[in-house]
Amino acid sequence: MGNREGQGGRVACSAAERLGRDLRAALKRKPSQEARLAGVLRAVSPHSSELRATLTDALETLVARGSYARPLYAAAARSLAEAGERRAGPQIKKALHADDAGGLATLSAACFCDDPGLREPLARVATSRHAHLAFAAEVARLSRGESEGAHVASLAPKIKESHRIELCSELFVPLLRMKQLPRTVAPALAVLRDAERHLGRWLVLGQIAARAGDPTPASEAGDRARAGPESARAAWALVAWALADTPTTPPAVRPTVELVARLSDRPSADRDTTFLYRLAEAKVPTARSMLEGVAKSSVLANESAIRAALYLARDYARDDLREALHSAVDNPRREALRGLAAAALWDLGERDRVEERVETLGQSRQLSTLAWGALLCSAMDGKLGSVLSESSFRRVQLGWLD
Repeated sequence: MGNREGQGGRVACSAAERLGRDLRAALKRKPSQEARLAGVLRAVSPHSSELRATLTDALETLVARGSYARPLYAAAARSLAEAGERRAGPQIKKALHADDAGGLATLSAACFCDDPGLREPLARVATSRHAHLAFAAEVARLSRGESEGAHVASLAPKIKESHRIELCSELFVPLLRMKQLPRTVAPALAVLRDAERHLGRWLVLGQIAARAGDPTPASEAGDRARAGPESARAAWALVAWALADTPTTPPAVRPTVELVARLSDRPSADRDTTFLYRLAEAKVPTARSMLEGVAKSSVLANESAIRAALYLARDYARDDLREALHSAVDNPRREALRGLAAAALWDLGERDRVEERVETLGQSRQLSTLAWGALLCSAMDGKLGSVLSESSFRRVQLGWLD
């Protein structure tokens, strides 16, 4: 066991060094795959103090340059704020003094930063003539316990559609994964939901409100599932199920690619299947047919097939897919999928065979495979439970920040 822990430590250290080098190189010359690097840093940095130190230096550089629109800035600011790194606070404060308050990435990071030095600049941004910045600043103040919520409700009707989309993806999705807002945010969220036509974004806003103690979104979704347009009732039934206070019997709705894409917080054009895996995690029987369609065969040729194989092998006795996952780990022609397959096997309990491969994964030139190797090392050390989580999949495999 001690030898395995030592192996895990070596791989984790090697991954942190490699990612640190990639980060420093990206600061000198913006890479074409910056978003993917940023997503990997979001996934791995919570488990590496060495990497967080490098991210802190990078944050200082990006703030000094005013590079607030870069994915690396958003990754550094959010990761360090969520980790409680003290050096992040002064940098976020500097960014808040920029003309655009450092953008939504800065205001999102401020939601998780407890530095008292942010109180004054956030209060100033909350009076901005740009409604979306003022709104985001008020949400940050609510998150930090510095506002009662009246102002945020008055700002909500002024939010344009394009800014509502940005607020959902850059402010509310991170909050949904991390922090509960006070009940006083509910009226503002109700205004945004009334204007929202995208069902996935409506669901995010509804989940934020529900976590704040507002029962309205669940009842609204239930009403639309019963009496709304017939073509949308199935989708609304799934929304109502997702918003239920307590576990309920899922609706007898057969998910399709189009349906689950509508229920994603991502643009429908992304064809994101996140909601399918929410159904699979809850072991909803109707999810099986779509999972089978995604996995297609024992040749797991893409990341969606590998993820579907995890649930089919775990919950539907598809033992043939366990062997297919082992083959994927050992397939050098699909290097970008090897780490993901190893993470799936770890979560299936195939841990001895995964540990034998961790060092090889840590030497991969593929950024995603290297990252999965680092996360597996954290799991080997007992610092991480499920490796193939929704957030890690989005960040490592897809290059999304949240």
